[in-house]
Amino acid sequence: MILSAVGLGAFGQLSLKKGMLLSGPTNIGIDVIKATFTPYVSFGLVLYATAMILWLAVLSRVELSFAYPMLSLGYVFVIFASWLIFNEHVSTLRIAGILFICIGVAMMGRS
Repeated sequence: MILSAVGLGAFGQLSLKKGMLLSGPTNIGIDVIKATFTPYVSFGLVLYATAMILWLAVLSRVELSFAYPMLSLGYVFVIFASWLIFNEHVSTLRIAGILFICIGVAMMGRS
C-alpha cells in the first residue's frame, strides 16, 4: 500500500508537469486556476487525491517513523521518469543523491 501511495503521488507529479508544460509559463493567479482545469493537471490532482486516501490507510496500519521515509522513493522515481519523459538533465550529483536515498530507505525498511 505504501508503494502504491508513493507511485500515485509520483505519477501525479509527472502529470502536473506535463500539463504545465502544455499550458506554458504562468503567474500565480488566474493563469494557475485556468491550468488546473486542463486534462493533465486535473488528472494529476486526482492521482494526488487517490494517493492521499491510500496514505491515510497506510498511516492507520504502520508507524509513521517507518512509513514517512518511504515517501522519498517518489523522488527517485520522479527524477528517473523526468529524465526519460521530459529529457531533463540528471547530473552526477543528483545520481549520487538518489543512491543515498535508496540506501537510506533500504536501511529504514530493514529496521
